[in-house]
Amino acid sequence: MLHTKDAGKTWERIPLSPKLPGEPTSVLALGPSKAEMTTSSGAVYVTDNAGRNWKAQVKETIDATLNRISSSGVSGASYFTGSIINQVRDDDGAYLAVSSRGNFFLTWEPGQDFWIPHNRGTPRRIQNMGFVEGDIHKGLWMTLNGGKLFVSPTDPNLSSDSFEFNEANIKTGGYGITDVAWRTANEVWAVGGSNTMYVSTDNGKNFSFDKSANSIPGNLYNVKFFKEYDNMGWALGSSGLLLRYTG
Repeated sequence: MLHTKDAGKTWERIPLSPKLPGEPTSVLALGPSKAEMTTSSGAVYVTDNAGRNWKAQVKETIDATLNRISSSGVSGASYFTGSIINQVRDDDGAYLAVSSRGNFFLTWEPGQDFWIPHNRGTPRRIQNMGFVEGDIHKGLWMTLNGGKLFVSPTDPNLSSDSFEFNEANIKTGGYGITDVAWRTANEVWAVGGSNTMYVSTDNGKNFSFDKSANSIPGNLYNVKFFKEYDNMGWALGSSGLLLRYTG
């Protein structure tokens, strides 16, 4: 881990313990000398002294949680390989993660002692997940193999094994959806294989094909809009492709 105090001109190395559960997967600056770090095993740590000391926010790894509640009824939990993917954070510090096999997902909110596993509710593997408008209380979105997209209602019950999801009307021709992002409360964008783009103007219920990247070869992997910059948007694709939202 590296830390800068001068806008990137110089960097100092932050040593991490070899006993750290999993590999570091993300770090977020929360203020001067304060940051939050996550690992591939589901650990969440916070520092307020520039990384000299880290305080664990979760009392046990996901592996330990699943072993403790192995009879919870979460499909696929017994096949857990010990690592998670697609770990995302909402604006208030809640996390969402998908098991590396894509057979179930987990949520964690600040103050909870451990992650809560949830059934995916479908035989298809999870490809990606995220928060509606970056807020866990506004709902979750989930993409599945085969180009399927589902969106949950607002204020989902985070203590339940299962979530209610509604399937979006999106015709991808089987191309996978790699990422979804809300530009406004109603305008939603989805990107996927073969540089496909889709847009919804009814909060993710119905999507239509967008031709913006139709003539560009490759795949689109990520799409993101920045509220703090008047909802400016970017899409990242293969071979260094970067698209900017122009309206």
